[in-house]
Amino acid sequence: MTEETAEAPRQLLIVEDDEAFARTLSRSFERRGYAVMHASNAEEVQALLETRSPDQSPGYAVVDLKLNGEASGLACVQMLHQHNPTMLIVVLTGFASIATAVEAIKLGACHYLAKPSNTDDIEAAFGRANGTTEVELTNRSTSIKTLEWERIHEMLAETGFNISETARRLGMHRRTLARKLGKQQVK
Repeated sequence: MTEETAEAPRQLLIVEDDEAFARTLSRSFERRGYAVMHASNAEEVQALLETRSPDQSPGYAVVDLKLNGEASGLACVQMLHQHNPTMLIVVLTGFASIATAVEAIKLGACHYLAKPSNTDDIEAAFGRANGTTEVELTNRSTSIKTLEWERIHEMLAETGFNISETARRLGMHRRTLARKLGKQQVK
């Protein structure tokens, strides 16, 4: 088989600040035939996009919702979607909430997955970029804890993941909010 007839590898961008997780995910996708690029923050994503036209940009991206410091992966989702509207973007998060899921989809993500998610989950999410009417609806009511968690997440998203400002807006002590977040965090 010559180079002209060989299929070009699918290009994937991983936006993740956890180097170990990014390395593991990269190797796993490379074994599946993807050409993988990595960025740790929005500045690195911007620099990568500046060197590529939309038709040369990756067709797939995996973006962590919460990057180092107070940075939000939602800004990266928006940037990637504006650069290439056909890119399939999956958002990964250890802080899943309805509010951030809705915002991720509005900004251009095709799917939103809670951690821990593996390569199979992510690749399946790329394949489910279009919605389906076959999702099972439940009659289960939402618990108070779930509603509280979703409200906290909504406020976190509004404040750009600023813990102090979120606590102030929710009328709770910063340490109380930090404790609640520590209990809910999925590693």
